[in-house]
Amino acid sequence: MKPVIESARLLLAEFTKFRTVRGWMIALCAAAVVFVLVSFFSAYESRSGNSLVPNGPGGEAVTDTYTFVHQQLGGDGTFTTRVTSLEGEYSSPDAPAGAVSTSSNSAQNSLPEPGLAPWAKAGLILEPDTNQGARYTAVMVTGSHGVQMQYNYTHDSPGLSGAVGPSSPRWLRLTRAGDVITGYDSANGVHWDEIGTARLTGLPRTVQIGLFVTSPAYFASGTSVEGTPSAATATFDHISVRGGLPRGSWIEDAVGGSSPSTWRQRSAGAFTISGSGDIAPLVGGEGAATHWSGASIVNGTIVALLFVIVLAALSATSEYRRGLFRATFAASPRRVLAAKAAVAGSLAFTAGATATAIAEVVTRHVFAANGNYLFPQSGPDTARVIIGTGLFLGLAAALAVALGTMLRRSAATIAVSIVLLILPGILATATSLPANIDSWLMRLTPTAAFAIQATLPRYSLVTDAYIPANGYFPISPWTGLAVLAAYTAAALGAAVWLVRLRDARPGAD
Repeated sequence: MKPVIESARLLLAEFTKFRTVRGWMIALCAAAVVFVLVSFFSAYESRSGNSLVPNGPGGEAVTDTYTFVHQQLGGDGTFTTRVTSLEGEYSSPDAPAGAVSTSSNSAQNSLPEPGLAPWAKAGLILEPDTNQGARYTAVMVTGSHGVQMQYNYTHDSPGLSGAVGPSSPRWLRLTRAGDVITGYDSANGVHWDEIGTARLTGLPRTVQIGLFVTSPAYFASGTSVEGTPSAATATFDHISVRGGLPRGSWIEDAVGGSSPSTWRQRSAGAFTISGSGDIAPLVGGEGAATHWSGASIVNGTIVALLFVIVLAALSATSEYRRGLFRATFAASPRRVLAAKAAVAGSLAFTAGATATAIAEVVTRHVFAANGNYLFPQSGPDTARVIIGTGLFLGLAAALAVALGTMLRRSAATIAVSIVLLILPGILATATSLPANIDSWLMRLTPTAAFAIQATLPRYSLVTDAYIPANGYFPISPWTGLAVLAAYTAAALGAAVWLVRLRDARPGAD
């Protein structure tokens, strides 16, 4: 019982010390206010003017842009084709935005470079209409993922592996039986393998079926934030149809404004088609119309973190500035340091969680008012961001207290804290580091705790820059926070050891 009473007494004493320094309390309140203001202005500066993002059958945000050469299919039927090539090009980073073209003078105007996006797609697709976000089933060849059968944007089944080419063509087939669509592939057009089936409930009798080509952003360096526009061109032949499909009435649609969108019918059963875009879930960083409140919350957290570091450093080093450290640590260095860290951490947690809750409400409203699309965010995710950000700032304060106790100088403590808590994130998001180094920085340093604010969806069937600059982290939210907790615990342990060795003995200076 006595240790508990002693710990409570020390907590009260440390809280009283902090509370009686008016400047510290004012700065703590200012940290919360600045957090909200920085988040607000970050959101206010983001103006898309276009929040019209199509939603898929499950309500998820999707990107739905492709070249579609199609006919109407009335009732059941089977559509078969062979893909003999899939080639691509992407806009040079030095080219103007959106400058990808398959025209003869594209090399002069847009500086295209050869390169096939890993999720470039070409194949067969069936859908009720050509509206963006419509239900669909497709079987396709891809740039780097072999043959795939995908439906309704989030479902994916693999088929034959390997790249398509003149020496390794791929045969594709879609069969409709009511609401059930089955996808097949073959290497020779004789022996067929079923890839999978999809049920599109309520599918109308008359649907659109045909050939499509699309190509998403190309990330040449692996560290680009947005990638560069790309285009793909596929060659189809041996087209055959069984079922209620009228002949000689092919229609070309640039669904979603695919650019380039070109096609050429080389013979009755052979086409060359080019397209750009994607048929997939929409993820962060794909375009100017996609924003989320977490982007501004991160900006506010960084500024508040600076306040917290300074306050925690001052609270820890004040004992040394005043020459009181011998009396302070004489009784129980471990309990005294724990009390200091707990008080600084609890106050930082309270200010951070409160500011985050306000900023979440304010920024989402501002983003929506400015015409930006907001990714849906569940209640549990919002609660995790609010509580997690508070814990992040609380652990950062405790870490700074431990560093201040070890270093005994405010300036040195602040500098080391910034190097540990902020600099790795800046290096990972604002510089072009070699591949994977930015990822390891966000895994192995205390900056990993920023992952607690990640709420954006992530899909394996989308190639995108899944990097912190786009709201993605290479570590799970609570694991990232655990990394910071481990650093904090290690620093507190080292500080206790050093205090016992250096400051809590007679004659310490």
